[in-house]
Amino acid sequence: MFLFPIIYTTVFAFSFFNILKGKAEWLLVFVIFGLPIYLVSLSSTLLYGLEPLVPVMQWFKEILAGLAFITVVFSLRQKPRLSLTDKLALAYFLYVLIYLLLPIGKIGFKDKLVALKSIAFFPVLYFTGRFIDPKKVNLNRCFQYICVIAIPAAIIVVWEKITYTHFQTYTGYADYMWHFYGLESSGHHNLNWTFEAENDGPKRFASFFANPLDHAAGTLTVICAILALITTSTKKIRLTRFWIFVFFCSLASIVFALSRASFASYFIILYAYAYITNRRAWLQVFHYGALLVVLLALSFLTGDIYQFIVATLNFTNSSSIYHIMQWVEGIQAVIANPLGIGLGTSGGGAAMSGTNVGGESEVIIIAVQCGLAALGLFIAIYTAVIRTAIGMIKIRRGKARRLAIFVLLLNCGMIIPYLTAEAMSYVYVLYLSWFFTGLMMNIKQYENDRWSRHLGSSGS
Repeated sequence: MFLFPIIYTTVFAFSFFNILKGKAEWLLVFVIFGLPIYLVSLSSTLLYGLEPLVPVMQWFKEILAGLAFITVVFSLRQKPRLSLTDKLALAYFLYVLIYLLLPIGKIGFKDKLVALKSIAFFPVLYFTGRFIDPKKVNLNRCFQYICVIAIPAAIIVVWEKITYTHFQTYTGYADYMWHFYGLESSGHHNLNWTFEAENDGPKRFASFFANPLDHAAGTLTVICAILALITTSTKKIRLTRFWIFVFFCSLASIVFALSRASFASYFIILYAYAYITNRRAWLQVFHYGALLVVLLALSFLTGDIYQFIVATLNFTNSSSIYHIMQWVEGIQAVIANPLGIGLGTSGGGAAMSGTNVGGESEVIIIAVQCGLAALGLFIAIYTAVIRTAIGMIKIRRGKARRLAIFVLLLNCGMIIPYLTAEAMSYVYVLYLSWFFTGLMMNIKQYENDRWSRHLGSSGS
């Protein structure tokens, strides 16, 4: 287990010193190789008795993100022209910041600051990608790194499935959650309920990610990266044995993580790709394949998995019931307080302190804390990003098109998690998606400006 904290701290050190040299793109190196093993590294560090190091290591990601943001801002040669999406992201951050500065809510400033980070840190990542020199980001290499991470993740999760043993039982997960968050072990496996699909039901496996839901969400980035890399400017795709192997690795992860939202999102991504690239054969396979799966499931599937699927569809399992109760409570709070009831009153942090209202849905968490205006801004940002990505896929080529495919597919895939989970707690996906979203807007602006200069020089 000592390898994980060594890798985590080594990647941080290299990234830190390179960003200090003005190479803000090294933030992506840390995100791709460090954030998937974030919690395993911290819990393993505690396991080896190095408790004082853990609080410092917890802030590595914010330190690098803040440093990268400062680096790209100070490297700007001229005042940037803000797009509509830029203005929406800035407005969202400033609006939520008001809830930190004003005496709204009953919790202390420190807890409010943590809550601010949980729902309003993404603009920092967005603007880092938005203002970085796009020529410095090797997009193909980043996507390849994302795919490479899928291989050891799949190896571990297959080992977990074969031995029917959670990897986290060896990494000090339970001790870490108790020591730093006061959360006692729960569930039938002395971890927490997230690691099992239902009371005494099939195990969910997390590989080296924080938990099975984080693992499943992280796997969505893999399939998006594969699809972006194999896409060409024609209808042909560059499908090699390596990409097929990585695809099956991602499939193993998404199946054994047993996350309903991400499992559905995985196939939504594949379907969305087939639709936006006009691959009619793929669409037919999906349509007939879906029908075949339903018929086979009804005819042959039995046991725990069958009960899990049926209970999910009719909302009778305890997890679904708990989700619905949380959603209803949150919606009622928003109706009663459309301006919100303050930072830190909904979500994981509030649940740990026993003051949680609603939750189990990122959009409800935002609305409960900061009101409908904040939620409206967030939805407007999300919609603007998807519209921009679709437009770039239709008219751009090369790097810009591949990036737009990745951003569009990942945002489509994350819609269900945003509606059904505290999706911004998936830090690996959060950092990747919003940095690349900012980079997509950056490349669009960069190419527009270059085209305008070309027209200007031609006209003269």
